[in-house]
Amino acid sequence: MKKKASRVRRWTLIGLALSLFIPVLAACSQSKDLNDPANRRTLRIGTMYGSKQDESYFRQQFTDLFEFSHPGIDIEIVPAVDWSQQQFDNMDENGNYKQPDTLGKVKEIMTGSQPVDVMIFDYSLLSSLVNENLLKQLDPMLKEDKIDVNAFVPTVIDGIREQGNNNIYALTPTFMPFALYYNKKLFQQAGVTPPRDGMSWDDVFTLAKQMTKGTGKDAVFGFSFSQWGGSGENYYDIQNFAAPLQLKLYDDKAEKMTVNTPQWQNLWQTVYDLYKAHVVPHQEDMNVDMPTDGKPQQYNPYQGRLFMNGRVAMTIGEYGMINDIQQMNDNADKLKIQKLDWDVVSVPFHSSVPGVGAPTNLSSLAGINVKAQNQDDAWEFVKFMNGEEWAKLKSRSTYEMPARTDFIKVREGMNYNVKAFTEMKPAQMPGSSPAEQRLLQEKPNLNMMQQLVNQAYMSVFQGQRSVKEALEYLDTKGNDLLQKIKTNPNGPIDGIFDDVYGGGGVVKPLDSASAEAVPAK
Repeated sequence: MKKKASRVRRWTLIGLALSLFIPVLAACSQSKDLNDPANRRTLRIGTMYGSKQDESYFRQQFTDLFEFSHPGIDIEIVPAVDWSQQQFDNMDENGNYKQPDTLGKVKEIMTGSQPVDVMIFDYSLLSSLVNENLLKQLDPMLKEDKIDVNAFVPTVIDGIREQGNNNIYALTPTFMPFALYYNKKLFQQAGVTPPRDGMSWDDVFTLAKQMTKGTGKDAVFGFSFSQWGGSGENYYDIQNFAAPLQLKLYDDKAEKMTVNTPQWQNLWQTVYDLYKAHVVPHQEDMNVDMPTDGKPQQYNPYQGRLFMNGRVAMTIGEYGMINDIQQMNDNADKLKIQKLDWDVVSVPFHSSVPGVGAPTNLSSLAGINVKAQNQDDAWEFVKFMNGEEWAKLKSRSTYEMPARTDFIKVREGMNYNVKAFTEMKPAQMPGSSPAEQRLLQEKPNLNMMQQLVNQAYMSVFQGQRSVKEALEYLDTKGNDLLQKIKTNPNGPIDGIFDDVYGGGGVVKPLDSASAEAVPAK
């Protein structure tokens, strides 16, 4: 019996050893196979911008986890516009920086001899890539793999479909939406019903007028166009407000101004009326709490941010603004300030374009190149990037929202209307389309138009012109500038800003990073 038991024990140990050894052999065999170039695949992923210097960040954000979980696939990152070379290559004969032709560069890496398999891009390029037949339609693959698009935020999918002729050509795992933030305490104190989801801009401005009261340090303003001030007296303040209307400064050929219209007049007049009635804070209101007696004051990093300090009832803010509020409230005792009691509702809409909110950032759209050499792995990557596991990881972000609704949650320890961020379709920022960007690339002097617009706009708030007069002035001056640009797209231009600089000024062309034109000496 002892001999038999010993034999059984020996065979049991041998069996156990084999059971442990076989997976090791399999792993070694698999590893050996993957080291064979014949068994490895390369997935080429295109990006709009990038360089070797920042490639590691992109890989951390998008590809490392996929590459780890798919050991047979090597990832190659291909930027369309290489920032490290752009600063040297994109100068004109006058030494001015030229706007890169982003769409043209993207098309190059999608149609060249080694086309990328996947393209990651932002919302502004989607319609052009679709209309030029550069992206593979994803609907059939979504259906075949039983991926329910209803699991994604409806307004995000609607926005993608709208740019894709009612089809899906790309998906995004995250987005950065806006909402209308409001101060609950101010509304309670005023006895006014707070804002709700689905309000028009007219409704919100009516509400803002009800909430405006007081003067000086005791003033409460009904609204601001952003948490950083947003008085509307700078043209930049109203970009998000104006975006859904898709109003253009000039025609598609940049040969004729299109600003002298009732639509433009109504837009500027609406903002100016709010400013004149002091419903929105003026620039000087930002500094009203600054000490004037020379005595030191308690440090407050939120100084001048009137919504954060309880002096603006409503403001437009990104999803990431919650971080600022949370940080301020967590440190309110140290700063000796009151905590902000707040909530959010959906961004208001213009009556002419219901359902469209602010220019939501969909900067991580991933689509498959129709000329992809590795379409199977490309689809595997797009699925992975937009799958539940990835959404779970991305839901930890405090600046981006996951596009899958199941992973959109209220921050721990907080209570707010999180659905407000998902109610409105994204608007596209005017001037951001590939066609408009291409015009800037072909005619760098079009950058001068921004100075002319700012000048006309500011003249209203400085009491120099009525809105109607300012737009007529912009129309006349703008047409003059466009004609000069037509014959001289990137050289010095004179006679446009004479009334600014006192006559005789020659304005050099703006580069894309500059905010103002410079008069020649």
